[in-house]
Amino acid sequence: MLAKEIMNKIVTAATRKTNGRDLSVKLLSGMYSGLPVVDEGKVVGVVTEFDLLKAVKEGKDLQHIFAEDIMTKEPICVEEDTHVEEIIKKMTEHNIIRVPVVRKGTLIGVISRCDVLNSLIQPGFVTFYGD
Repeated sequence: MLAKEIMNKIVTAATRKTNGRDLSVKLLSGMYSGLPVVDEGKVVGVVTEFDLLKAVKEGKDLQHIFAEDIMTKEPICVEEDTHVEEIIKKMTEHNIIRVPVVRKGTLIGVISRCDVLNSLIQPGFVTFYGD
């Protein structure tokens, strides 16, 4: 199975100038634990909840810091033709929750741990709708 087969194609990304408050609000929605940071579609970093917590610990005002100030600047990404085994290896070795999927450096999707697990299992549940 390849990255392009299990990735989410609808991706929310931050720009370098997205401020810490806006990043926090997005992450607090519960849908994200981190966001890729893009510049003209190219992945230039990743910002996580942990990055925001470190900034707060250092006394920084979330309203006055930006993604480019706190992001991981060498993000781990996978190409669209990366096999799921390699994705699992990267996630477990680097303890990451989600990984951007790129085509020649341009963001085209994202894969979370849940996406990987979901692709590997056959559901054992069915849904019934009663009268």
